[in-house]
Amino acid sequence: MRLFGPLLDRATYRRWVYFILGGALSVPYLLFAAIVVPSLLPLVVTVGRGVVIAMITVVLVMIASSFIPAVRVLEGAAVRELLDDPVPGVTFGPAGSWPVRLRSSAMFLLHVGSGCVVSLVSLVVPVAFGFAVAAPFSGRIVLSTEDPILVPKGWASAWIPAALLLGLVALAYGVWLAGALLTRVARSLLGMSAAERIAQLEKRTEQLAERNRLARELHDSVGHALSVVTIQAGAARRTLRTDPDFTEQALTAIEESARAALEDLDHVLGLLREEASARTPQSGLAELSSLVTATRLAGAEVEAEVRGEPSGVPPVVSREAYRILQECLTNALRHAGKVPVTVLVDAGPELLRLRVSNPLGAAEPSRDGGGRGLRGMAERVDVLGGTITAGRAGEQWEVEVAVPWGKRR
Repeated sequence: MRLFGPLLDRATYRRWVYFILGGALSVPYLLFAAIVVPSLLPLVVTVGRGVVIAMITVVLVMIASSFIPAVRVLEGAAVRELLDDPVPGVTFGPAGSWPVRLRSSAMFLLHVGSGCVVSLVSLVVPVAFGFAVAAPFSGRIVLSTEDPILVPKGWASAWIPAALLLGLVALAYGVWLAGALLTRVARSLLGMSAAERIAQLEKRTEQLAERNRLARELHDSVGHALSVVTIQAGAARRTLRTDPDFTEQALTAIEESARAALEDLDHVLGLLREEASARTPQSGLAELSSLVTATRLAGAEVEAEVRGEPSGVPPVVSREAYRILQECLTNALRHAGKVPVTVLVDAGPELLRLRVSNPLGAAEPSRDGGGRGLRGMAERVDVLGGTITAGRAGEQWEVEVAVPWGKRR
């Protein structure tokens, strides 16, 4: 079965179509040669020299046309669909450099040249076989009504159609082999260079980093607001008839949290749309008091201590520190419930330290593996070149962050 594999393989016939397409693309160039050769013959001494000049002219025209961007797109589509896509991930559009243009041009010339040969053989061999099938019975091969080729009747000429049938089979094997060779050539000529691969990986890395940053923004900001809204909505439902004042306070907290979430969501959507307004500075350590107040409205007892001058911390560090504190308070509400939470912000001359601790709640043990929130905080700290520790400290859950920001000697 391996011997007859090329005859049964679909790739053989896709490659055959690829060569026939190359032969079709060669037709305009052949017509151009048919026009150029007669026009050049009177200008040269011999016919042979005129043919050589005409063919050189045709080749130059083929080379020039191969640099057209649409030709690169056409060749890329043919390679991708008919040669089993040997260069996945490559974009076939306008080339950005001359090496890419030259390699694409070489692939196009190989396609047209080999396609012209294979198409010609594919046309001649089946037609010859069709004319020769009746030769053992009629004693002649009729190529024209005026001058047929006479051959012996019977078994003496049976080898002629048999040989042509073997020629058809050999043609199929030849197409399979030539297609495999061109597939390897396409992988070499059209594949991305090391520099292009590095550039693509860098672009992909930038996209993933941006996506992770936006995911952290949504998780920390909107996630905090939704946690507050969930807790306050449950409290308002339970006290709706018994404590209208507390219910009003809870609804006020829900309103403020939802408004803050909408602002943060609008900011993230602006980043996705690359709007200039979305680049404005977001909440930082200066808004820590508002964050603490919102958490208290959710029912948690928060004690915040600020040391040093947080206003002197660079904006980028201040914003990331705010998001980390926001995530810590959200985790405390979500996992431990309405428990006392202690927050320490120590803005030293060279180091910003954050510490958030709260008693372990009923669901707290499940946090040992770390979720999206802890991973997000670790990513923020890593970008700033700091350190973070999170875990149990006796009966407390404690998160400590240290971020260098001042001038170092």
